[in-house]
Amino acid sequence: MRCCSNIYALKKLVPLQPFGKFYRHYDTEIGRNRPTALDIDLGAIRFRLNTREGFLNREYRVAAVTMAAEEVTQIGRLLNQTLSSDADAIRSATGTLDRLSLTPNVPFYLLSISAGGENQGQKIAAATYLKNLTRRNIDSTGASPSNVSKEFKEQLIQALLQVELSVLKILVEVFRAIAVADFVKQNLWPELVPNLQSAIQNSHLINSSNSKWNTLNALIVLHSLLRPFQYFLNPKVAKEPVPAPLELIAQEILVPLLAVFHQFVEKVLAIHDRAELETEKVLLTICKCLHFAVRSYMPSTLAPLLPSFCWDLISILGSLNFEYMVVQEDEYLTRLKTGKRSLLIFSALVTRHRKHSDKLMPEIINCVLNIVKFSKNTSNFPSPSERLLSLGFDVISNVLETGPGWRLVSPHFTTLLEYAIFPALVMNEKDISEWEEDPDEYIRKNLPSDMDEICGWREDLFTARKSAVNLLGVISMSKGPPMETAPDSLPASSKRKKGQKNKRSYQRRPMGELLVLPFLSKFPIPTDSNVSQKKILNDYFGILMAYGGLQDFLREQEPGYVTTLVRTRILPLYAVAVSLPYLVASANWVLGELGSCLPEEMSADVYSQLLMALVMPDKQDTSCYPVRVSAAGAITTLLDNDYMPPDFLPILQVIVSNIGNNESESSILFQLLSSIMEAGDEKVAVHIPHIVSTLVGPVSNWLTNNVEPWPQVVERAIAALAVMSQTWEDSRPEESESDESREKWAAGHVAIGRAFAALLQQAWLTPLHTPDQQDQHSAPSSYVEDLSTLLQSVILSIDGSHMIQELKVSELLSVWAEMIAEWHAWEESEDLSIFDVIKEIVNLDCRYRLKNFIVKEVPPAPAPPVPERSIVEGIGTFISEAIKQYPSATLRACSCVHILLHCPTSSLETEGVKQSLAIAFSRAAFSRFVEVQSTPDSLWKPLLLAISSCYLCFPDIIEGILEKGEQGGITIWASALCHVSNKSFEAGLTAESEMKLIVMVFARLIEQLLKQGKPGDDAIQNCFTSLLEVLVRLKEAQLGKEDEQEADEAENDDEDEGEDSDNDDSEDYDEDSEAEEYEETEEEFLNRYAKAAEALENGSIIEEGDVEDQELELELGQLTDVDEHKVVLSLIEKYHHVLIEGQVLLPELVMNFVSTFPGYGLYFKQHR
Repeated sequence: MRCCSNIYALKKLVPLQPFGKFYRHYDTEIGRNRPTALDIDLGAIRFRLNTREGFLNREYRVAAVTMAAEEVTQIGRLLNQTLSSDADAIRSATGTLDRLSLTPNVPFYLLSISAGGENQGQKIAAATYLKNLTRRNIDSTGASPSNVSKEFKEQLIQALLQVELSVLKILVEVFRAIAVADFVKQNLWPELVPNLQSAIQNSHLINSSNSKWNTLNALIVLHSLLRPFQYFLNPKVAKEPVPAPLELIAQEILVPLLAVFHQFVEKVLAIHDRAELETEKVLLTICKCLHFAVRSYMPSTLAPLLPSFCWDLISILGSLNFEYMVVQEDEYLTRLKTGKRSLLIFSALVTRHRKHSDKLMPEIINCVLNIVKFSKNTSNFPSPSERLLSLGFDVISNVLETGPGWRLVSPHFTTLLEYAIFPALVMNEKDISEWEEDPDEYIRKNLPSDMDEICGWREDLFTARKSAVNLLGVISMSKGPPMETAPDSLPASSKRKKGQKNKRSYQRRPMGELLVLPFLSKFPIPTDSNVSQKKILNDYFGILMAYGGLQDFLREQEPGYVTTLVRTRILPLYAVAVSLPYLVASANWVLGELGSCLPEEMSADVYSQLLMALVMPDKQDTSCYPVRVSAAGAITTLLDNDYMPPDFLPILQVIVSNIGNNESESSILFQLLSSIMEAGDEKVAVHIPHIVSTLVGPVSNWLTNNVEPWPQVVERAIAALAVMSQTWEDSRPEESESDESREKWAAGHVAIGRAFAALLQQAWLTPLHTPDQQDQHSAPSSYVEDLSTLLQSVILSIDGSHMIQELKVSELLSVWAEMIAEWHAWEESEDLSIFDVIKEIVNLDCRYRLKNFIVKEVPPAPAPPVPERSIVEGIGTFISEAIKQYPSATLRACSCVHILLHCPTSSLETEGVKQSLAIAFSRAAFSRFVEVQSTPDSLWKPLLLAISSCYLCFPDIIEGILEKGEQGGITIWASALCHVSNKSFEAGLTAESEMKLIVMVFARLIEQLLKQGKPGDDAIQNCFTSLLEVLVRLKEAQLGKEDEQEADEAENDDEDEGEDSDNDDSEDYDEDSEAEEYEETEEEFLNRYAKAAEALENGSIIEEGDVEDQELELELGQLTDVDEHKVVLSLIEKYHHVLIEGQVLLPELVMNFVSTFPGYGLYFKQHR
């Protein structure tokens, strides 16, 4: 493809009918009438062509325009092909576009087509490709400028102001990527704000109807520009000032725009019958812009204008109609969205900018109270209107949590509760229809639990009922006015202590006690006598919703208080459960919400009722699916709060017998089964072999040969099986237990392993052999974490070589290794068990010599498709990539490096694979070390030790890798190794295996450097000093191991003896600690999170539990048998004249070394 930037190539073009126009630019500095650049106008877009010739005659000008037209036509044709239904045509066109995208003028061509293409599809295709091209070429973090030319930016703005909305929504993503990199982060686009300000002021709705600039387009561009400012740009700063770019936008654009906003509000409110859709969209977009501008920051020029702006928002909210059903035309829907954004702005002002919002709170509260009083009409509202009610309740909740806000809202508590909150809670016809038509949606909206998995930000789930329940909880926790209280009625924590003066006791009692519970108690509980009265049932549904919102309040009450409430107001419902499935489902949910408040003696009764609800059958006309799901969620909550049923067998029988009947319910039951296994532990372990063998069948039925995705029920089933696998492993009998119990456990383990192996074969091996999956060369990579746990269970269950062949272990491992080699979805919750499986695979190979472990055997033809890598090569690829990931993955990956290099049995045949692994590991580890080199932290040690293991295996090759990775790489590594070996290094050497490895590496490294003829090198002397220090520490650790164990036992005895005395003082301690409870200030909170953000950005945060990984003994395999003392003695005997004689060694070091190793004293005479 010829590029029009090469002006000499244009001579060869045959002039055709030109497309577009050209404009010459003259070189004024030279002082001669010679054009130096050519602007090519393609109708919608103009771009500049710089030339290397001073003068362009007409032939060149026509040829340049012609060539540009040809390229635009070709790109347009390729874009049309991408819209084809032919996959090959799409692939071919995309490949050609990718090659053309390397030429400098392609972005201009794409922009030209986006603005003036042949048809809508071509325009959108061009805009989409330009968006993707921009994202590929611009750093999304904004760390570096975009390097986009000024001409392209200008043309992009021109296009954005004129294109239709469907194209604008895509092109604005191109603008945002460039704006974030050049304006928000780097402040390198000084023309942007003035140009955008001019475009808005001169747009067709603001200045003139004949203007070519579209007002809505300009505002959407402004909205995109403000989007990055809705969140703090630098969370590492505790109190971040308003960014200068945002202050500039506010001063130059937003302040004048507020005056325009006021005029538009007056205009639309003056038209009572019908507003213009375009005007309504302008109002909405301006509100969005202001919301992003004040959501986190408060620009100084906006603060004085907040009162007038808020009055305009209040006027918009006042124009909305909640009394009766309004025809949902586009104009009114847009007005509703503007109202929603107004309430979001109020919430932002109240929660983030109290200094500026306190004086506005009375007007805001009055406005919102006038909205929420229409909650009685919720059942007739469409989703946008209900979302407004939801936000209204949220605004009141936010205001109520401020001091001035409480004084404003508290006088309205009674009215608010009776006429706004409670009407939103009662059951309505919409609930019943949703129960019948979409029970899962009903559950997500009304019975949410930890078992729900809601993905994304779904506004339809933020209902008025949920927000009303939340507000009720806030009200119940707020304190009423001070009241004189008799001393006998005070709780123990607030009674007068000994020595205090006798004063009148005044206590501020919570509104939950003073107002909320008395109001709720007025409603009768349904019984056999009134169950036919619809109003009683609907109202009591609201009562149950209210109880669910009082969790925080009830947790602070005495246990007897909650017991009485549950016994009198909730459990009686189960006696008439047959007639009340809607109420029983809500009762289940309430009991789940109150699970943390229930006293132990109450939990047994609650559990019994929930178990009955779990098996409630469907009625003739009514499904009881929500009842069963909510019961499962409530039981899970009870178990999470340490309730332990006397016998787990009944509930396990219920679960196992019902799994497989219905996919959705089975999915819920698998989650419940996981919770039971985690809570029951050893009490449920005895049932696991039978459960596993029973469940594998239904799970196999849900598995499909299609690659992905598997059904959700399979995901939860595999997760439950993984939990059972871990629970069974944790129940392994101790060596001191009877042979019978250990044999019984081993038999169960074998049965579990066989069941898991059969399932894994179907999941991984069947797709490779399915005829209609000819192009399939790998198994589905779904749920690698849990499937790896199952694989680990299979490996651990093997008690003989016959089982390896019988269970097809080598085949499973080959597929698994290939799967993790292609793993790219790095996430801590997904990767942990993979590292454990790697260690078990190496141990298994050491025992039985696995097929295809180190070297891949080539199967005879014909053979099904097989992975090309051996098992260890696939694992090696995963480990190399894991070293570069999050810190805990780096720690685990580095520990696997030692296992893979030193544990497997080596031979001439396998030496090449081992060398490849060492090269890959050392390259990845050194690259990661260079990244963290500037700040010594916990990653230094594992990375340096991983390189050390590689170096021990192939010193010459690894030295070359280090030198290639960084100039002086071997010296950098050696110096860092000395630093880590020092006692003063915080995350230094702790385990014997680490010290042993370091000693052997220093010995090998010193000998290598000496052989290279560097006897006077400081690195050699530093390494030798560190070698002596570490060898002494290693010897001390080996000698003191037994003494340390004895000391630990004695310490444990002392702790046991001291428990009684500690318990004696516990009451006094608890009382004092309660009185002196420390509350973190806002400044301390901001500082703490700023430090956490900085640590997160630096990649130095080690997750909880990962500290243990740093203290694990390295598995050195064959190196364990090497006598490190002989290695060092051999080194000193051979090179003592270089290393010791004439060298300066610290006397203390020499004395410690000689006293620990007297046999070496002969070589250190001159230093003694």
